[in-house]
Parts: sequence; structure tokens; C-alpha cells
Amino acid sequence: MAEIVSLADAVARAVHDGDSVAMEGFTHLIPFAAGREVIRQRRRDLTLIRMTPDVVYDQLIGAGCASRLIFSWGGNPGVGSLHRFRDAVENAWPGPLQLEEHSHAGMANRYVAGASGVPFAILRGYSGTGLEGLPGLDGQPAIRSVTCPFTGEQLTAVAALNPDVTIIHAQRADRAGNVQLWGITGVQKEAVLSAQRSIATVEEIVDELRPEPGAIVLPSWVVDYVAAAPGGSHPSYALGYSARDNEYYQAWDAISRDRERFRRWLAEEVYGETGSLAGAGAGEGGCGA
Repeated sequence: MAEIVSLADAVARAVHDGDSVAMEGFTHLIPFAAGREVIRQRRRDLTLIRMTPDVVYDQLIGAGCASRLIFSWGGNPGVGSLHRFRDAVENAWPGPLQLEEHSHAGMANRYVAGASGVPFAILRGYSGTGLEGLPGLDGQPAIRSVTCPFTGEQLTAVAALNPDVTIIHAQRADRAGNVQLWGITGVQKEAVLSAQRSIATVEEIVDELRPEPGAIVLPSWVVDYVAAAPGGSHPSYALGYSARDNEYYQAWDAISRDRERFRRWLAEEVYGETGSLAGAGAGEGGCGA
């Protein structure tokens, strides 16, 4: 059953050095506050998993939290490259980063397989790409060709994803720990169900969950920790609660290009070592935590 705790306690209990960690959320409900708490607690040697690693993973990679990344697409949406990600791959700064790349369909099917308790998923998406047989992070082929036992058709198998911990952001939870999210929900449900442990940060904790069109409710028995984190998806948005902060994404491009400027951002915005720049405009390098 879910336990309602502070975000710091949730990360301390659920995320350990060397873990595989999925932080999912597509376009909105991206768990930025949780990502920064992982940085704040100085977790190391993580295998990060995400369908669309964007700014939140750029921050984690630049902070030295990650040594491996399993992903499908990476970039600063609407802006360009992830410069901390790129620096790690090209220059091993702040450390080397091993990569395992898949398509969106491959990643989604891997989560579904993990959530379903089966060892692999079948799809057609990789056929003819030449990716079949390439080694994954464990040195074994991550994408394999298989023959359908019913039709003889050649298909592609991808191994299930079972993260040590999945972290998501949602709109609400009730006091029993049931978590409600709606809007573009991506693979949050499957990522939680496939994981050994899970954290849900939420905009608010309420006495009773109101019905919302298209809402998903994750029952308390599939979530380990729930933490109130109002604004916890910023600079992405939480439908019904906040708007996307486009200026943040633009400001991040300049901050992340330069190692020293990124270090200052870490010190001021995450570790609180020299005060906060929260509220500074993009032209001043503001990118509040």
C-alpha cells in the first residue's frame, strides 16, 4: 500500500546508487522536482530509462548521477540538443555514459511486457532496420528476430523493462494513496506496473478523487510512495494545474552549453549553496528549480 511521505523521504527510501530508474511523463507531468531531489541526494551510477529523455535527464546526467541510459529520443523539445547529455557521450564529462537506443514503439512495448509479467514483447517496428542483434548494455542483443509459431512470419522481440524504481508526476492522490492522472498519459501506468518500486509526486492530496474525463487511477497497492509536490512537473505542465514554461526550455539551452554555467546552476538552484536565482528572467540565465 502506498505511503504518503515527503519527496526527500521517498527518494531516500526508493532510489539507491546503481539502480535502474525510469522517470516517465510525455509532454506534461514530467517529474522534474523528483529528478532534482535525486540530484540533491547525490545518487550515482544510475541506469536512467525514459522514452523521451529531455531536460530532466540532461540535468541528472550533467550532475553525474547516471552511467547508462536506455531511451528512444533525446533532445530539448522545441529548442535543440541536450548539451550535458552530448558532453557525456562525446567527452565523458562528468563521466562516461553508455547508451542503449530503441524506437518509441520498442520502449512502449518493453514497458507493457514488464507490466504484464512476460519476458519480452513482439512487434514489427525494427524489421529491416539492421538493429536486430546489436548488443544492449549487458552485451547481449537487445533486439532479436523471432519466427511466429503460428504464421512463420519474421518478427522482432524486445526484452521487458523492469526498472528498480519508476517515478511519475500526477495531478492528485487521495489520503489512501490512490493516484489520479489525466491528459497525455504516455506510459506512466505501464512504467509503474513494471517496476519493483515506485514514487508518485502529485500536485495535491485530496480527501476524495473526483472523476475526470480520460483519467487513470493507479490504486494505492501498486504505488509505494506518494509525495505532495505542487508544481513538481515544472517546466513541463500538469493539465488543469499549470502551463508549460517555454522560456525555461529556451534558457536551459544556454545554461547547459557551458560546464561552468551548469555548475553554477547546480550549486544555486539544486544544492542551494549560494542562494536561488528563482524568478530571474531567461535573459539573466534564470532557470529556477
